[in-house]
Amino acid sequence: MPPLSGKAASLIDTNAQQFLVQLVRKFRPQLQQVLAHRQQRQAAIDGGQLPDFDANTAAIREGDWRIAELPKDLTKRRLEITGPVDRKMVINALNANVDCYMADFEDSQSPTWDGILQGQVNLYDANRQDIDYRDPTSGKHYQLTDNPALLIARVRGLHLPEKHVLVDNEVIPGGLFDFALYFYLNYQTRTSQGSGVYYYVPKLEHAEEAQWWADVFSFTEDYFKQPRSTIRATILIETLPAVFQMDEILYAMREHIAALNCGRWDYIFSYIKTLKNHPDRVLPDRQVVTMNQPFLNAYSRLLVKTCHRRGALAMGGMAAFIPSKDATENAAILAKVKADKELERSNGHDGTWIAHPGLADTVREVFVDGLEGVNQLAVLREQDAPITAAELLAPSPGERTEAGMRTNIRVALQYIAAWISGKGCVPIYGLMEDAATAEISRTSIWQWIKHGKTLDNGAVVTTALFQQYLAEEAQVVRQEVGEERWQHEHFERATALLEEITTAPELVEFLTLPGYQLID
Repeated sequence: MPPLSGKAASLIDTNAQQFLVQLVRKFRPQLQQVLAHRQQRQAAIDGGQLPDFDANTAAIREGDWRIAELPKDLTKRRLEITGPVDRKMVINALNANVDCYMADFEDSQSPTWDGILQGQVNLYDANRQDIDYRDPTSGKHYQLTDNPALLIARVRGLHLPEKHVLVDNEVIPGGLFDFALYFYLNYQTRTSQGSGVYYYVPKLEHAEEAQWWADVFSFTEDYFKQPRSTIRATILIETLPAVFQMDEILYAMREHIAALNCGRWDYIFSYIKTLKNHPDRVLPDRQVVTMNQPFLNAYSRLLVKTCHRRGALAMGGMAAFIPSKDATENAAILAKVKADKELERSNGHDGTWIAHPGLADTVREVFVDGLEGVNQLAVLREQDAPITAAELLAPSPGERTEAGMRTNIRVALQYIAAWISGKGCVPIYGLMEDAATAEISRTSIWQWIKHGKTLDNGAVVTTALFQQYLAEEAQVVRQEVGEERWQHEHFERATALLEEITTAPELVEFLTLPGYQLID
């Protein structure tokens, strides 16, 4: 581990480090096995199988069981804001007109060592309601107001390492690092306030992975002599395999689960990645792959039905729009957001996400004023016809266009440049983007190349065509951002990485893995 400095040096003490080492030694070998099983299942899909519900766990799906009763402060989650763990963002998010703030160590946080450590310090201070910040440029002072939002921390996915920390001369899982430090630093404060320690857990694909986390949670509660269910997690259903495992995931984590969430942008990315070898499942332009598409609407409805039957909340997805200063344009943005959230509410979701506090009032009209209680747990969808695997896998209609491909290139390039420069949440063309959008953008093009798909201009998508468009769009971006930012944010390095992962013969599983090697 690099030398610790500042407040992190006193917080991450010997006891914290000993706890982390014990967690890693006990659970890293199991995690390696779990991830190997993930690869085996994907190999079968690559070979021609399609994902489906598991006949071996039908008894769990058909059984009459419920999760542990929800703590009171987790029953009201109508509106949640998400964002990275930098200090100003933490304060603004907690002050927003929302119920909860998901403080993100994952897709909207570039995992620089300083950024990860400072994020833990920021959340430590936030849990004690002793956090402020003075902007060095503007001089503006930020501090918490009364009644801040409920804080929930999202840890990194199981696939991501923390390269700065070695245990037994081997890198440790990034998610364990985030989990362990957040729990150690905050459990006493949170339990003394009558609450628990609450997490979001991303990128799970199978109940076996949920069971791994449940075992981590139980071990931690026992280690610190805390009651069972002190730790409660919301699991993002943001991979295609996981949608077929929702009952099983809830069952595996029944003592620790609070909700499932429709992580829909990553879900689209996972649809592409999981079905990459299936030419009949290639998606069109990402701009037309909305929640109105049958396969996504079926996913939303099945999540609601599954959660409510078991007593868990069903959280909706992200509204990534950024409000515009132009009144006409802003009215159109808010109308889109409202329609999207009304669809989620009608499906039965208990709450939803926004990326910008400027959307809060509009979304509150739908998910606060528009609900009779604090959630929709009573919406059981019992009259629905069973949702089939065919519905969840249905191909999405729509065009593949030159404009869409060029937009994908520009967005992915700008996001990757920001990420390797230390920024994980980036405003691009009116949307607050995180890693999921860049993942959709580059995997779409990779899959179009693999299957020789044709654009609306008649061009077949090839490696050469992509390289031509990349060279042209890189110059567009260079003009848009200016020379100083182009050099400062390592755009040349980002261009090379985007070309490398988009033209690789085998799909690179996550751009954040090779990208991680380019950051400190």
